[in-house]
Amino acid sequence: MKTQFKKSIKFSLGIAVITFVLAAIFSIISTYLLDDVYYLIGIIIVFTIVFIGVVSDMLGIAATAADEVPFHAMAAEKVNGSKQAITIVRNADRFASFCNDVIGDIAGVISGTASAIVVLRITFMLGQSDGSTLQFVISVIFTSIVAAVTVGGKALGKYFAIHNSTSIIFFAARVISLIERKLKITILPMEKKTSRNSR
Repeated sequence: MKTQFKKSIKFSLGIAVITFVLAAIFSIISTYLLDDVYYLIGIIIVFTIVFIGVVSDMLGIAATAADEVPFHAMAAEKVNGSKQAITIVRNADRFASFCNDVIGDIAGVISGTASAIVVLRITFMLGQSDGSTLQFVISVIFTSIVAAVTVGGKALGKYFAIHNSTSIIFFAARVISLIERKLKITILPMEKKTSRNSR
């Protein structure tokens, strides 16, 4: 029990550090991209960030819902991505934590910040001052739209994740496999757990 607790603490601290670094990187990139950009481009960037959050949430749910059995058959036939898929499913808790809590939450925070910048761009374009009534109205409307798309997208993503978990994880695993082969790096150096079916 103590060993598991220590591993959990170590993993949690690792995730916290990774989240801090990624949040800083994404925040800098999004702020740079939105600096003096036309508001329509800014809107596209905001919804791109939202899309990333929705997809990452879907991947996390799919990992917890998927069964590794189909991937064993693929691995026996040496199908690219099958081993990565098995690793994802066996480490579903960590994979889901990274996708949902790290990428998903960062995307949510960054999209909120980006939305505020876009609202300012629209306000200044319309010749309104900061803090005007029009800015308040635009802020409420735009923020509400972003929130609705985020929540609705995640709800739809959960449906697909639960009903198509094998296909989704296999696609993600193949992408990871391709990157690993092309760049000669290891993206999933996770500790393998006991197969779900042998518990």
